Amino acid sequence: MNKKLKHLEMIQAVISRMAGNSFLLKGWSITLTAAVFALASNKDSHALLVLVALLPVIMFWWLDGFFLHQERLFRKLYDHVRLLEEDKIDFSMDTSPFQDSVKTVSQVTWSTTLKKFHLPIVTIVGFVFILLLIYR
Repeated sequence: MNKKLKHLEMIQAVISRMAGNSFLLKGWSITLTAAVFALASNKDSHALLVLVALLPVIMFWWLDGFFLHQERLFRKLYDHVRLLEEDKIDFSMDTSPFQDSVKTVSQVTWSTTLKKFHLPIVTIVGFVFILLLIYR
């Protein structure tokens, strides 16, 4: 097998892992939010318990942005390697040369795709908190 193909396969494996991590984070975000809502539905629990759900939701949102940022860096590396000559392949997985060509983690975290998933969850948590304050 030629070196370029092997290197591209290594990079693609990392990209796939980042995408898988992002998918798992989204699932955990919903699961933990639902679990906190279930706990808060008990009449004896306090409405502030719902606000506890914000911590993992915000943490998972940031991590999702981090993984998407890393995925974009590795996509840049992939594009770089696919254009290299066979004798220039060194199997480097260093993405630092591409840092300036990819948005920062903060910018990626606030990208439209991530906001469309995570912001509604934050909004729902806030809405449920207000409802619990009003109807308890």
